[in-house]
Amino acid sequence: MKRITAIIGLFSFFMSGNLAFGNEANVSLRELFKNNEAIIYTINIRNFGATDKNSNGIIDVQEGDISGTFLNAKDKLKSLKEEGINTIYLLPITKTGKLKALGTAGSLYAMDSFTEISPFLDDINNETTVYEEAKEFIDCAHKLGLKTIIDLPCCGSYDLSLKKPIWFLKDKNNESLVPADWADVRLFKIYNRDKTLNNEVLKNFKNFIDLAQDLGFDGIRADVAAIKPYAFWKNLITYARQKNEDFLFLAEANPEWENPAKGIINHYTSIDELLAAGFDCYYGSWSDFKSIKTKKEFDLKIEKNQKILKRNKNSSIMSAIATHDQQAPILRGENYWNMVLWLNATLKQNAYFLDGFSTGDDYTYSYENKKAQKTYTDDEYYFVHSGMFDIFNLNASPNGKYPKLKNQYLKAINFKKRNSDLIKDGKFSLLNTNNDNVFAYKIKNFDRELIVVGSLDEKNSQKAEVKSDYLKKDYLFSIINAKEHAKTEKNKLKLNLEPLEIQIYLISLAKYRAM
Repeated sequence: MKRITAIIGLFSFFMSGNLAFGNEANVSLRELFKNNEAIIYTINIRNFGATDKNSNGIIDVQEGDISGTFLNAKDKLKSLKEEGINTIYLLPITKTGKLKALGTAGSLYAMDSFTEISPFLDDINNETTVYEEAKEFIDCAHKLGLKTIIDLPCCGSYDLSLKKPIWFLKDKNNESLVPADWADVRLFKIYNRDKTLNNEVLKNFKNFIDLAQDLGFDGIRADVAAIKPYAFWKNLITYARQKNEDFLFLAEANPEWENPAKGIINHYTSIDELLAAGFDCYYGSWSDFKSIKTKKEFDLKIEKNQKILKRNKNSSIMSAIATHDQQAPILRGENYWNMVLWLNATLKQNAYFLDGFSTGDDYTYSYENKKAQKTYTDDEYYFVHSGMFDIFNLNASPNGKYPKLKNQYLKAINFKKRNSDLIKDGKFSLLNTNNDNVFAYKIKNFDRELIVVGSLDEKNSQKAEVKSDYLKKDYLFSIINAKEHAKTEKNKLKLNLEPLEIQIYLISLAKYRAM
């Protein structure tokens, strides 16, 4: 039989329609994560549904702007569902500190209460409480088939340390301790002097779990999880699962990070210990992805995570290439943005997208570090981390300058859903290339082989060759993403890549696809 080669840009069998992973609505969030099927969209309720009428980037309520609330955020959930998102991750919703603050609204992570929801999130024109509005938001998400995660900050605000000093670690001058350079928060006292857990603090974390579960959240993301010990998490996770055995725990933890509170806290919990304590998922080794320059470095990242997951069955990782702690991918150009997108879509991991990513928001703000006309804290300036998602001020909803990117974003999500069985159950392998600036991997099962090739060179175009098992046989060849189509020669793909370009190919055995 002759070899059949069909080279196309959009192969309808794999790309058309908007499919779910089986029946997502009836699958628990823990199961979605276990199968690397969670497609996560991260939002800040404080700005998600906001309306910036004067277009200055800041929400000036006194000038007629509308702040983000649970109720106006609810109105945008349907569009996320239609885009293929199945999990909504909310950045912290608890009340924030106002003293020694960063920004005019206070950092989302400067938690001032374990059980009080931020009053910023309340619709003042609605008679219901902010708690009832939050519950209405979660109920709406669930009716649409969306799972929900809430962020649990790791530290307390300076204000809280003054109100409840016995909850916090102290220095020799009896001052509450600051981790790393996080000037607006203080470290909780997890252990007593006799090395037993501080039940007072643990009780308050359980109160947060009660709040999250009463509101209807499906799980939590634990901020800087590794600075709390195994015993603490084991106790808290056991408590949560007694009420809901499907309640997810996602650890913000990277096997390559160092203790941000070194010298203050001696314990720094390993990924293996966190997973043994009951965490379902962790961040993986991707937060410094933009610093990876060679195939060897890329492969080591993959292999390190593979070893961890092999030791911890039923655990998974979440993409952390472009979270609110990283600079916007678009700042390195459209090719890099595209690489981040397709790594999310093709790696065996749970995909993560930050609000604004789909339209290339660069998270640069005209108000950056300027003096504010109004502040709700003791900081009179609009503090931000340049090029990163603003978590410090009442700002406008993210909206990038590149709306054309949205189609590529939707294409990648749809591809991940259409090929979920291959990505979930297929065999993942790193591929050899003849170029140390180019990484490559494949996922294959009995009738399909997905090949992903990317250039790590930021300045120069690169050539590379990779081998394919299925090019030896009768095949259908689908080009999913490429600037210049690869050439096929025997069992090889020969590629030309632009700087930071990623190319995606799907090769299918024709005799199976014809059946």
